[in-house]
Amino acid sequence: MAKTVAETIKEITRRHLNDNNELLFGQAITAVGWVNNTVPNCKNIVEFPMSDVSNMGIVCGAAIAGKRPMIVIRFQDFLWLNNSTLVNYAAKSKDILGTPTPIFVRALAQENAGCVHSGILHSIFMHMPGFRVCSPMTPKEYEEGWDDFMAHDDPMIVSEHRTSFSSTREFSNTDNEADITLMPISAARFNVDAAIEQLNLEGIKCNVAHVMWLKPLKKDHLLGSLANSRAGLVIDATFEICGAAQSIAYELMLETGKPVKAFGLEDRSVGVSYESRNETPSAEKIVAAVKNILC
Repeated sequence: MAKTVAETIKEITRRHLNDNNELLFGQAITAVGWVNNTVPNCKNIVEFPMSDVSNMGIVCGAAIAGKRPMIVIRFQDFLWLNNSTLVNYAAKSKDILGTPTPIFVRALAQENAGCVHSGILHSIFMHMPGFRVCSPMTPKEYEEGWDDFMAHDDPMIVSEHRTSFSSTREFSNTDNEADITLMPISAARFNVDAAIEQLNLEGIKCNVAHVMWLKPLKKDHLLGSLANSRAGLVIDATFEICGAAQSIAYELMLETGKPVKAFGLEDRSVGVSYESRNETPSAEKIVAAVKNILC
């Protein structure tokens, strides 16, 4: 039976802690469901107090001492509190001091969980030199991200989404003759199939090129699909304005000369009521965005 994303994360963590004698840090790791059952019950788990601002300094210290620590950020909004040490030390230490700080940051996202528990913040770390940033949504992609972390000595931001945890599927890309190439990121990747099905019924042909690597951006497959399309649409599960989708769309548009638009969350805060939801673009919204580009 194929492993789910959650099972894959759990197995990687078990290997890292038991076989490599490494460390995992985080808040309420064992007390609240072992982080959606993605953390194994094994040695070398360090439970932090609710003191986010100082906790990341301890993780950086472990990395400086020769470890490759993992840290779990249960909600990506909490990264704002951990940002200072990450951005001003971990990301800069190799370039400025010649001392790498390899930290594997598991940053979990969840939608419609209130104004301070619903953020997806991978875009801000793309902006800062020194980070590797990925958003794996499949078991094999998570393994790929992990292998990349172990092959380099940079801090890595792993933008996870709880939507993916129960999934066993692997995504594939297409580069056929098409009207448009859809390039989804994070949870948007789970909404694209239904959008393409609807668009095909209306005579609009689509390619899909999935985006897992945000920094460094791996774009050969994006360019390959775009080459056979009239236009492109980059779709993200986070805010559109000043975000990953806009950055990637701009880069692809400059390189190809084709119109490439960005699509993401509206520029407003998220609440818990139905009226205040601000969700990953649905299949219906993706269809509407595609029609707006092509018509």
